[in-house]
Amino acid sequence: MTRTVLAFMLALAFQIATADVLIIDEVRQAERMELPKNGQSKTEIETNFGTPAEKQPAVGDPPISSWKYDTYSVYFEYDLVLYSVLHPGAVIEK
Repeated sequence: MTRTVLAFMLALAFQIATADVLIIDEVRQAERMELPKNGQSKTEIETNFGTPAEKQPAVGDPPISSWKYDTYSVYFEYDLVLYSVLHPGAVIEK
């Protein structure tokens, strides 16, 4: 029984380590991408990155809106970029 428990724990540890590597790879790929940067205006984003596939209206106070592109979304507070986020599982570079 001890061997079974040990084998299970080793398998679980291997899966956790594999997941960490994948997340790190995604972060490294995101850093190499040309994504909208904090503080840019909506006009700058649309000029430099094109028209988004979808625009979500502002919600809350302060108003937060988002634009969805193929592989990432851009979040705005009023007219300025707060953050750009990659979509889960998006293929960035090959």
